[in-house]
Amino acid sequence: MTFSFLSRPTWVVLFSVLTLSACGNESTKAVPKTAKIKQSEATLTQNTDWAKHGNSDFEERFSTLNQINSANVGDLGLSWYIDLLGDSGQEATPLVVNGVMYTTSAWSHVYALNPITGEQLWHFDPKVSKTVAVKGCCGPVNRGLAYSDGKLFIGAFDGRLIAINAKTGKLVWETQTVDTTQNYTITGAPRIANGKVFIGNGGAEFGVRGYVSAYDQDTGEMRWRFYTTPGDPSKPQENPIHNETVKTWSGEFWKLGGGATAWDSMAYDPELNLLFVGTGNSSPWNPRIRTQGKGDNLFVSSILALNADTGSYVWHYQTTPQDGWDYTATQHMILADLDIKGETRKVIMQAPKNGFFYVLDRTNGNYISAENYVPVTWAEGIDDNGRPIINPAAKYWEQDKPVLVTPAWTGGHNWHPMSYSKKTGLVYIPAHEMSFPYFDDKEFDINNPLSLAVNLGVDVAPASFPDNPEVIKAIKAGTKGHLSAWDPVAQKEVWRVQYDGPWNGGVLSTAGDLVFQGSAAGFVNAYNATSGEKLWEFPAQTGVVAPPITYQINGEQYITVSVGWGGIFPRMTGPMTQISNSDPVNRSRLMTFKLNGKARLPETQGTLRAMQTLDEIEFDATMAKAGHADYERYCAGCHGTGAVGGGVVPDLRYSAAITTSAGFSAIVSDGVLASRGMVGFKKELSPERIEALRHFVIDRNKFAHSIGDTQRTSR
Repeated sequence: MTFSFLSRPTWVVLFSVLTLSACGNESTKAVPKTAKIKQSEATLTQNTDWAKHGNSDFEERFSTLNQINSANVGDLGLSWYIDLLGDSGQEATPLVVNGVMYTTSAWSHVYALNPITGEQLWHFDPKVSKTVAVKGCCGPVNRGLAYSDGKLFIGAFDGRLIAINAKTGKLVWETQTVDTTQNYTITGAPRIANGKVFIGNGGAEFGVRGYVSAYDQDTGEMRWRFYTTPGDPSKPQENPIHNETVKTWSGEFWKLGGGATAWDSMAYDPELNLLFVGTGNSSPWNPRIRTQGKGDNLFVSSILALNADTGSYVWHYQTTPQDGWDYTATQHMILADLDIKGETRKVIMQAPKNGFFYVLDRTNGNYISAENYVPVTWAEGIDDNGRPIINPAAKYWEQDKPVLVTPAWTGGHNWHPMSYSKKTGLVYIPAHEMSFPYFDDKEFDINNPLSLAVNLGVDVAPASFPDNPEVIKAIKAGTKGHLSAWDPVAQKEVWRVQYDGPWNGGVLSTAGDLVFQGSAAGFVNAYNATSGEKLWEFPAQTGVVAPPITYQINGEQYITVSVGWGGIFPRMTGPMTQISNSDPVNRSRLMTFKLNGKARLPETQGTLRAMQTLDEIEFDATMAKAGHADYERYCAGCHGTGAVGGGVVPDLRYSAAITTSAGFSAIVSDGVLASRGMVGFKKELSPERIEALRHFVIDRNKFAHSIGDTQRTSR
């Protein structure tokens, strides 16, 4: 007996492709609910801060510290840890400024800590409503803060930009940066330059128009805003350049949002006074629906250079013209001066989702070079002008069947920051190896682009896992990740560390000949920066996706990293998150290491939870089939494709709510759990469709029992 609604030929193709291709005073357990504000015990003597998101405006994520080095890293031990609020993905880059550590956690909480002991100095809760969770594609994550002139700045998940007194933790000012009637969120860290705070937003999957804004760091007053796509052609454009870019769009695109949200990466060149902004995918993904399959659709999936003072356009480079695959260019950008063919070039480097590593002249945006750093099938290469040579077979919107494309929408590289070592000259990339069957969504509701559904224009139902354990095993085996040491001048890989799965953490490199990276399998690792040899590992008890930092206090070097499994990959991809026969769960912490650290993590509290048998529950296979598409459109982004949870939010197959229509409807329709982030979908889904959803989840429960996959680890 099977319960799959996926056509067999799709997965035959996919199978073929993938098979080819604490203790003592050094440990702080829980975050205190209250704490007196204290000055850090550290002095400024022999201190080295990590005062900016990427450790400098150039975003290299490289440190000149070398007390911890390839010769002694084996003596690295846990110095202290704290538990963070929010059982969701932890993606923040901490800051260390003037002897105090500042960091964030999920739901935009902010902490000030003693960087030697982990003692909490203060905690700021922006009180983001959990009902906003449904507006975000990838969980209520936050990637960190900016600091300037005694103030901290955070982009809260609900769209506010907030300034906090760094000494007291008190609110200085806040301003709402988005239209709260639309599905905007903020997860990225702000940047600072010339007295201004820069912030973008996310929401392209839900039908919004992207932009980046600058605010006065003292008052919160908006100084300028740059929209990343043109507006209604019948009205004046807000930015003059869009009088030209609008010619690269067709149809009534502005009614669908447009996308190109600036949801993460930025960099700043003080000499050129240029702010570099990476833009995201189009809204919706599907070019046929968005612009009748016409035009490049600027500035989707592009790198923008803007005048930091005025926000005026200077140049752009589009990595994926017309983007139909969610190949964002919001990935980490690094500025450097490289010797290329005997000439020193001021460059900007990026490894966006589309699988190519780009080196551009940052003074004018001119193309220098690009090579694929992971397997690529959507393009046959990059021509001499820097334009991709698109493979016609990858244009799923022109076909009537699923098209397997590499990389997947997760990208060859996602938000996890890479690092450029000034010592080795290498860029260290956290890379993914994954494919995805894109399928034109013939039932896309063009009249309801701003609903709570994920409006991709791509039918994701064919991407659900088939009801064949051997094929599932083969798919997982063909979906991997690796750490790549990349030579940006020669455009080639020097070495790699292979992982069993993707979604491994961001990267730090140091002058101690070390590269630090956490893994999805739950370890913090150190590698030799020249050879890739693993020199040290520490079991983190949870998947690690955030990037480490390093700092020095009183002459002693520390390594700090946020740990906590989460993000879109575990939320969306279900079975693929079970890496190395492990079952990742979220344990949200901040961990700090030093040479000869003696602290210990507590014993894990995880227990095996058995799935209930629903043999006595009334079940209708026809309704289950009808509920499949709605599940993937409305539910899979949080609860996993095919109703298989990824260790962050509840696996619905285990929920008692699916046993009764009334209980299920109270949650899914009426939103009785809205205070926990599960809003109701009464406006989007009829009672009949909600009941069909319930039968689909029951169907998945029955299939799990049929293959013996009925236990999961819980915290």
